[in-house]
Amino acid sequence: MFVAMATVLNIVERAIVIPGASPGIKLGLANILTLLSIMMLGSKDAVIIVAARCILGALVGGNLISFLFSITGGMLSILVMVLLWKYLNKYVSIIVISMVGAVFHNIGQLIVASLIVQNFSVYVILPVLMVSAIITGYFVGVVSKQVYKYLGKAKINL
Repeated sequence: MFVAMATVLNIVERAIVIPGASPGIKLGLANILTLLSIMMLGSKDAVIIVAARCILGALVGGNLISFLFSITGGMLSILVMVLLWKYLNKYVSIIVISMVGAVFHNIGQLIVASLIVQNFSVYVILPVLMVSAIITGYFVGVVSKQVYKYLGKAKINL
């Protein structure tokens, strides 16, 4: 169910155009499911969900290049978020974890971009991507926290 919802959010997000935004800036809506899976299902399932979402998203609405950007950003992001949740969740909130995950997602995508163009000039947009990652990561973290609280109050077992 998490894979399906994350894939749908991924596809919906591709249709959303943010006027004036730099290439690579997305809302990260599918990461709501990523964060929920970390908190509710555990790190192993969260990694599987991110991988499946990246593969399905590329099959449904992408191509090999978009898959490379998605899988690299997604895997780097999930690795960092899982480590933060596992070792530091008593000290940092899920909102901070989301923001850090968004930053690392963008770093992963810039690594792919620099390898594709064989030039480090793509890093010129790093400051813009970091600011957008912090903003979108905050939003995704807040939504994830609220959904998690709601699911806990609703006593929904997964």
